[in-house]
Amino acid sequence: MANKEATVAELTEKFSGSNAVMLTEYRGLTVGQLKELRRSISADATYAVAKNTLLKIAAKNAGVTAFDGQLAGPTAMAFVHGDAVNVAKALRDFAKANPLLVVKSGYLDGAALDAAEVKKLADLDSREVLLAKAAGAFKASLYKAAYVFQAPLAQAVRTVDALRAKQEGN
Repeated sequence: MANKEATVAELTEKFSGSNAVMLTEYRGLTVGQLKELRRSISADATYAVAKNTLLKIAAKNAGVTAFDGQLAGPTAMAFVHGDAVNVAKALRDFAKANPLLVVKSGYLDGAALDAAEVKKLADLDSREVLLAKAAGAFKASLYKAAYVFQAPLAQAVRTVDALRAKQEGN
């Protein structure tokens, strides 16, 4: 009994401390495949296999209702502490190579996600790519602004040079 309570407390902490959670079904995967999956997401998430009743209690304790009615069969949770997009991509890619892994749903920033929404999340660019794109757009805007400010100045210099040349010619 104490072991179950400790497990529930640990799972509750994982639910509370995660910015996203992905629910998967792993029926038929080998221990080696599960290790490979854990390794693929370890930089951004923890993959936990637990009894559904304990997951239900922990989710309820953490105030997460996104998985109500979905905890059936051999389920595991990916508790995301890093980039949710990277974890969704890793789960999608692993599921392509290992069709026995099924991503059932998710929870991101207080909102429930169905399987299709988790797939859309996986199709997004990573945080780093989005930041790079934003920085590129910002840099391009700065270059345009600099050009706009420099153009009248350059035109004025050319006009002054032309007037000077004209006066020297007279």
